[in-house]
Amino acid sequence: MALTGRAALLAALGSIPVGVLEPGWTGILAVNGPLALACACDYALAAPVRRLLLTRSGDTSTRLGDTADVTLTITNPSRRPLRARVRDAWPPSSWQPGTEIESSRHRLTVPPGERRRVTTRLRPTRRGDRQADRVTIRSYGPLGLFSRQGFHKVPWTVRVLPPFTSRKHLPSKLARLRELDGRTSVLTRGEGTEFDSLREYVPGDDTRSIDWRATARQSAVAVRTWRPERDRHILLVLDTGRTSAGRVGDAPRLDASMDAALLLAALASRAGDRVALLAYDRRVRALVQGRSAGDVLPSLVNAMAGLEPELVETDARGLTATALRTAPRRSLIVLLTTLDAAPVEQGLLPVLPQLTRRHTVLVASVADPHIARMARARGDADAVYEAAAAAQAQSERQRTAEQLRRHGVTVVDATPEEVAPALADAYLALKAAGRL
Repeated sequence: MALTGRAALLAALGSIPVGVLEPGWTGILAVNGPLALACACDYALAAPVRRLLLTRSGDTSTRLGDTADVTLTITNPSRRPLRARVRDAWPPSSWQPGTEIESSRHRLTVPPGERRRVTTRLRPTRRGDRQADRVTIRSYGPLGLFSRQGFHKVPWTVRVLPPFTSRKHLPSKLARLRELDGRTSVLTRGEGTEFDSLREYVPGDDTRSIDWRATARQSAVAVRTWRPERDRHILLVLDTGRTSAGRVGDAPRLDASMDAALLLAALASRAGDRVALLAYDRRVRALVQGRSAGDVLPSLVNAMAGLEPELVETDARGLTATALRTAPRRSLIVLLTTLDAAPVEQGLLPVLPQLTRRHTVLVASVADPHIARMARARGDADAVYEAAAAAQAQSERQRTAEQLRRHGVTVVDATPEEVAPALADAYLALKAAGRL
């Protein structure tokens, strides 16, 4: 039986949540009966929030620095129109600073029995998985005096992948690879260590390439042509210990190492080599192996998305043992780590012979460009002291690199912008020299 008159008013006022009343409204409603009745009716005509049906769709992954659009579909099954403000909450790192309010809050009207869509545009500032929190909805009555408020949990995950900014260097490195493989018009055939074919001698050819047996069977002098090795094994080892957490510019060293590893993986897979990934500090953080050439890069990017530096000292013995198990046959092991003296001398150097005995080892490290700027600084006493400290730091890195080279290790030490192309060049040089 429906209530009428004062009973209906009291019932309506009693059902209004206290949290919805603005300060001072209680006294106003107590002395103004018509206003109280209007507010009660406005609240009663607001569409219920709990009965709304919410679903998500849209992007499930994006690269760091790019945007991801996540669409929220709101269905109103009630008999009252929904006039609402919606806040789609995500972690703070899902947006650029200062853009959260504009991106996550929406106004919409949904007639009874219909649905509407709103799109939240994310622009994440960190790698990893970003998970939606809650959707808060404030439903207003026709007068806009009172509202109902509630929230819904609508799960959704957007994986933020590494940006792979060094991709711009890939065309030039592939052109160099084609030269090595002899697939472009160059003055001499690309050199390598795998026999490719025989052709007629032309003046200027290396006489050591003459195939005397083939020459004896025909009237012209025949020379052998070679191509770079294929189907070689490359293991990329990311050191995720405490030294990878040091910030170089605006990002940790680990991010620059991952970017360099992605460029090398893309180049090596195009060259016909097999690429695997191991991320390690005191335990395995990521492992990718056995992927085809077309699947290796997406697999690496996906595995790297959730990697974060761990504030622990890397276990060099455990890393070496794991790398040897991961690469049972002869491989090129690319270790992306630090060249700081203490971690290398106390951790890596004692176990390095275990790696170099069976594999070709390349160590790549990200240098801090600020150190180079400090070394060039002059002008006052403070600048001179800073330059002296920077020169000492550079000298220690050079000494550490020289120690590694004496063990037969190829060393790449470059700034974040230069480490990826420098690592690719070192790989091409090893390939051209037949050392893979």
